[in-house]
Amino acid sequence: MPTQPASPPVSEDKISQNLKQIRAEAGFSLSRAAEVTGVSKAMLGQIERGESSPTIATLWKIAKGFHLPLTALIEDSSQPKVLGESVFRTVQFPGSIAVKIVFPFDPNLGAETFHVRLRPDQCHQSQAHDAGVTEEVFVLEGPVEVLSDGAWVRLDVGEGLRFAADQPHGYRAGPDGAAFLNMHHYRRPDPTG
Repeated sequence: MPTQPASPPVSEDKISQNLKQIRAEAGFSLSRAAEVTGVSKAMLGQIERGESSPTIATLWKIAKGFHLPLTALIEDSSQPKVLGESVFRTVQFPGSIAVKIVFPFDPNLGAETFHVRLRPDQCHQSQAHDAGVTEEVFVLEGPVEVLSDGAWVRLDVGEGLRFAADQPHGYRAGPDGAAFLNMHHYRRPDPTG
């Protein structure tokens, strides 16, 4: 399996700016943001000041609390998005998975797509995402096992699985590592009511 060059952790500046903007747009104090996300006021303050590099689990808690897609926190909105150009770098979360945004969140589609890489024998378990979130996994290098509905399902290269991600779920690789596309579909608000 080809190795990817090491990439630095998610930019604290980018996440800091995004979180500040999201909190300001919601009109939330740090205390209120802590209530809705389950992330402590102290940790949120450290993230906003760029003093802490959050884990992907913490970012998912924040995204869930604000009812936002993950890319709202990790995307560099100042970069131009040009179809066919790789403007997004791979982000290696400390002690966790490597993630690259393939398609940032599109509000018209209610979806975002990531390229996820697991090291050999790596297992990543994720807490439940926001209500109604569905994930799809399509294996590029593998095999990959996906935890869905409390059971591990093996997927080989070229196979995929769609599952409810508003419950605990996970991914694990074999001795050669793995890579897969991971699509997140968010429930779109009902325009009628």
